[in-house]
Amino acid sequence: MLRLHFVLISALVASAIALVSSQHRSRAMHTALEREIAHMRVLETEWGQLQIEQGALTAHARIAGLAETKLRMRAPERERLIVIDPAELDR
Repeated sequence: MLRLHFVLISALVASAIALVSSQHRSRAMHTALEREIAHMRVLETEWGQLQIEQGALTAHARIAGLAETKLRMRAPERERLIVIDPAELDR
C-alpha cells in the first residue's frame, strides 16, 4: 500500500511539474506571437508607405517620359542656363 501511495504521489508531482512547464511555454509563445504581430503591423505600414512612394515616383517618370516623347521637351544645355542669386535681387 505504501508503494502505491509513493507511485501516485510521484505521478501527481510529475503531472504538476508538466502542467507548470506547459503553462510557461504557452505564455512564452503567446508573448512571442504578440511581438511578431506588432512587428508585422510595422512592416505592413512600411509596405504601404513604400507603395505610395513608388506610385509617386512612377508618376513623375511617366510625366517626364511623356514630356520628352509627345511634347519634345528636353532640359536646356548647360551653357544656356542662367543662375540668379536671390541676394542680388534684394539690392
